[in-house]
Amino acid sequence: MKTEKQYFDEAISLADYMDRMEKHKENSFGIYEKFDVPQDDAFIEIAKTEKPNILVITEDWCGDAMMNNPILRRIAEAADLDVRTVYRDEDTDLIDRYLTNGGRSIPIYLLLDKEGEVLAKWGPRAASIQEDVMERRKQLPPKDAPDFADKQRAFIDELMKEYTTQPELWLTVYEDIRNTFMPALQQTK
Repeated sequence: MKTEKQYFDEAISLADYMDRMEKHKENSFGIYEKFDVPQDDAFIEIAKTEKPNILVITEDWCGDAMMNNPILRRIAEAADLDVRTVYRDEDTDLIDRYLTNGGRSIPIYLLLDKEGEVLAKWGPRAASIQEDVMERRKQLPPKDAPDFADKQRAFIDELMKEYTTQPELWLTVYEDIRNTFMPALQQTK
């Protein structure tokens, strides 16, 4: 069984991943171009000092990855971090170690020390966004209802519109990543 470090060593950069995207490339780059990391943030400073690696488990078709990955890329650029990406569906062994409520939800971000040990895990969504999505999902009809597919499509379309047009959601993602990774980085000092 491969270690997280082995996956990281064999992975492609997040920038290369985004360049290869097909389904959500335009939306993902739209967020990337508009999001700026908050200035004078202690998180970025400690990340610059500690130099962790980040392993991303993702897929191009995922709307959450479409929003979250460009934010992580901006963090990596601000702190000069090495962030690499593996495709969830090419090798499910890795994602099966990091299930979310029993599912293979993505993206998952693994904060690694230089030896490849996992210091922290983030994903697939910021906690407050997850709560909102789950509340809104309760409004969908049962899966066997004749209008389920149409209602679910409309729900996803609405989420995608919000994900690509609401900078406050991007900042929420940033803060959630920060709040997850910062304590792990502080412990390495």
